[in-house]
Amino acid sequence: MTLQRQTRKKKKVRKFRVFMMVFLIAFLAIGGFAAYEYISASRAANADNNLNDEVEFNGSDENVDNVNVLVLGSDSRGEEDARADTIMIANYSSDTNQPKLISIMRDTYVNIPGYGFNKINAAYSIGGLELMRKTITENFGIDINYYAEVDFKGFEKLVDAVAPDGIQVTVTPEMTTDKKALGVQLTEGTQKLHGKELLAYSRFRHDANGDYGRVQRQQEVLGKLKEEVASVTTVAKLPKMVGIANGYVSTNVRNGLLLSMGTDVLRGKAEDIETMRIPVDDSYHDARYPYPVGSVLEFNVGGLEQNAQEMQNFLNQ
Repeated sequence: MTLQRQTRKKKKVRKFRVFMMVFLIAFLAIGGFAAYEYISASRAANADNNLNDEVEFNGSDENVDNVNVLVLGSDSRGEEDARADTIMIANYSSDTNQPKLISIMRDTYVNIPGYGFNKINAAYSIGGLELMRKTITENFGIDINYYAEVDFKGFEKLVDAVAPDGIQVTVTPEMTTDKKALGVQLTEGTQKLHGKELLAYSRFRHDANGDYGRVQRQQEVLGKLKEEVASVTTVAKLPKMVGIANGYVSTNVRNGLLLSMGTDVLRGKAEDIETMRIPVDDSYHDARYPYPVGSVLEFNVGGLEQNAQEMQNFLNQ
């Protein structure tokens, strides 16, 4: 391999790793964390998280030109039978500098290898990250290279560190009427929300749009936080944010290399995030099965194959 080719390959790896830190920091802001006080970010966060450092995960070999990362937000709160509250596939193409994000609805009805049909988020409670990886690969034909698992802690402090002036969103009337469901009182209209309020906005699902609206808001918040993290003023805060992320994200993507390798990418070379939701429109219907499955999103005839093909096209285009 020539020196020039080696240099190009190293640059591609750097760009991906920097994007992943941007993504992980931004993802923390949509996963739904309670506030935890910290003094020295990484030490305080590591002392209090519930994430398992010993994880079975047999991901595919990395292709630096097109990398897929399974990102899960867990609603564990210390429970053994926790299901994945948020399921995403983050993709980055180093050829195009294009980040992509697929959100999989947690009630999607799929075949969990070795356990039969169930909601896709049940795969996490049954067999952890590895079974979730297998479930996605066997149903949709997507190879996963890495994982990032996020537990529900530290949200407000992190968002306020990334965006001390808040993130601008539009609060709907429905969000203002149910303070108990949100945990905070929001005001209708376009405004800037800080950590606690942005958490409520991102996770709200008690209107007619239900989980569909929540997925859309999560992707919206993710994109806006990516912009904040990539700003020149935020780069100066990156060491502290990386420290917090290290405490609240369990991942086999090596975060420690990101800080030294990528401030140039953080300053705007990566494109805006392209997003996709699974199942796609007109490929599924609502169904109900006996306890403990309950209400699901079941694929129509040919719907699974359609979604698998559209996912592959989206990631490879």
